[in-house]
Amino acid sequence: MTTLTIRDFRPADAGAVAAAHSAGREHLVLTPEVVVWMDANLPAGRHHRTLVAELDGRVVGALRCGLVTGTTTRGVGYANGSVLPAYRRRGAFTALLAEAEAYLAGHGVVELHSWVDEEPGALEFAANRGFIAGRTAHFARRDLSLPLPAAPALPAGVELRPASEWVEDPYPIFVVEADAIRDEPGEVAMDAADYEEFLHGDWARPDLDRELTTVAVLDGEPVAFSAVQTDGADRYWSAFSACRRDFRGRGLTKLAKLESLRRAQVAGYRRAYTSNDATNAPMLAINEWLGYERCASERKFVKRLDG
Repeated sequence: MTTLTIRDFRPADAGAVAAAHSAGREHLVLTPEVVVWMDANLPAGRHHRTLVAELDGRVVGALRCGLVTGTTTRGVGYANGSVLPAYRRRGAFTALLAEAEAYLAGHGVVELHSWVDEEPGALEFAANRGFIAGRTAHFARRDLSLPLPAAPALPAGVELRPASEWVEDPYPIFVVEADAIRDEPGEVAMDAADYEEFLHGDWARPDLDRELTTVAVLDGEPVAFSAVQTDGADRYWSAFSACRRDFRGRGLTKLAKLESLRRAQVAGYRRAYTSNDATNAPMLAINEWLGYERCASERKFVKRLDG
C-alpha cells in the first residue's frame, strides 16, 4: 500500500526538490543551494513555505507558497510546484495544493496565483481544481556556443558595468527595479517596492551573479540593468531586465543584455534561458534579436479562496 505524506521542507530534501522543479523543464534554473536559502531567508512578510510530498518515504514533489509582496493589493498569494513525472496522477500535487491553500487562507490570502505548464494535463488539472486561466508567458533558450550579434555603438555618456561595483550599496540598482517593475505585465500592480525586501529577497540570493548582471550607467547614474542567476556550471537565467521610465527607447536594456551574454560566453556558460509575458512586445523583440528561440510556455491561473 502506497503511503503519501505532506510535510515541511528539510535541508536534506534540497536535491530532490530541485530535481522535481526542473524535471522535463530544463529552462527552469534552480539549484539545491537556492532551495535551502529560499526556505530559510526570504523576507518574513512573504510567509514563504516549502512543502514536500513523500511517497513511501521518497520525496517526489514540492510546492513553494507565500504572500505576494511589493504591492498595495492585499490578500494575494502564490503557489508553484511540480512532481516528478513518474509519480504524477497519484494524488501528490493535489495534497500539496490543499495544504498550501489552507495555509495561505490562514494568512489572509483570498486570491491564489499559480503558474502552470502549457501542457494539456497540467492545464486540465488546474481547471478541475477551480483555477481560472489567465495570461501566458513564453520561455526561450539561447545556445551560447553560437555567435552573438555585433554590439551597437554605446550612446554618448553610457557605460556598461558589472553589478558587483554596487555590492556595498545596491540602492541605485533598487531604484531602477522599483521604477521599472511598475510596468511589468501582470494581474497585480507592483507599486510598493521595498528596499529591505530587495536586499534580503533579491540581492542576497546565492545564485545572483553580480559579475554577469550588467548595469547601463548614464553619466554615472544606473538607469537600466539585466539581472542574472546561474547554476554555477553552464546554465544562465535572465532573472529580470529593467529600465527606468525616463530612459526608455534608447536601447539601454538591449545593450545590457547583450553585454551580459557576452560575459557569460567568456565565463563558460553554454545555455541561456529567459521568460517574457506574451504581451511584452519590446522584450520579446529584444530577445529575438539576441538569438533566443522559444522552448516552452506557461499560463497564469487564479483561484479565489474566499468563495
